Amino acid sequence: MYKEDILEDDKSRTLRNRNNLFKNKNLLYWYENLYNTQFSGIEGLSGKVIIEIGSGISPLKYFYDYVITSDVMNLDYLDHNFDCHHIDKYDSIPDGSVDIITMTNVLHHLYDPIVCLKKMHSKLKKSGIIIMLEPYFSILSNIIYKYLHHESSIFDIDNPQIKEVEGPLSSSNIAIPYMLFFSNRGWEKEIADIYDFSNTSINYYSALSYMVTGGISTKIPIPFFLYKWLFGLDRYLATEFPRIFSSFFIIRLVKKG
Repeated sequence: MYKEDILEDDKSRTLRNRNNLFKNKNLLYWYENLYNTQFSGIEGLSGKVIIEIGSGISPLKYFYDYVITSDVMNLDYLDHNFDCHHIDKYDSIPDGSVDIITMTNVLHHLYDPIVCLKKMHSKLKKSGIIIMLEPYFSILSNIIYKYLHHESSIFDIDNPQIKEVEGPLSSSNIAIPYMLFFSNRGWEKEIADIYDFSNTSINYYSALSYMVTGGISTKIPIPFFLYKWLFGLDRYLATEFPRIFSSFFIIRLVKKG
């Protein structure tokens, strides 16, 4: 599905961005707080089977060393290498064996996210959870994502798929997760029979605190003590006034049955 030359370029970019991330203390702080928020309220976390999809750049295992990592790119520091569009046929992860599947800014890179969510269902235990972080389009972030962000945000589409697929990083549409869970297009009905939407939770996470770290490609030299203070204010605004300030949302999908 992916073009080989672009896949290799994306792999090189992944390694470079991962190296940049671990040199950026402010960005690591942003991720640490994200993961604490994602897993908040889940008891006995260290005893659960947690699979991360799209672990190429992710620092999740740095904070939770028991998490099982995976990616479509074959990277030697990860536990598994597979395409999540075919996770149902990946026998190294037994069916019904996973408590939590987590993805951070991954869904908008998948060329068919509905298919992936359907296939992941088979690996989850009863009442297993998928936890995702994806871009949220508030008044503030809408301007950033549409005019300042390098990834495309295309709302004028008939179905939640990426039509032109190149590489796992190069292909994206950050509008798809937002439309899937916040629009009235009814796309979520395709998975409503396998996930309990009455038990779905959504939280809002951060406004500008990701952007002012410089992200994974650059570093903005804001002193850490100052960044921590700004982060607290940023979280408050995003949580209390999401439609104005929030740039990300965290969603938990719970398997039916």
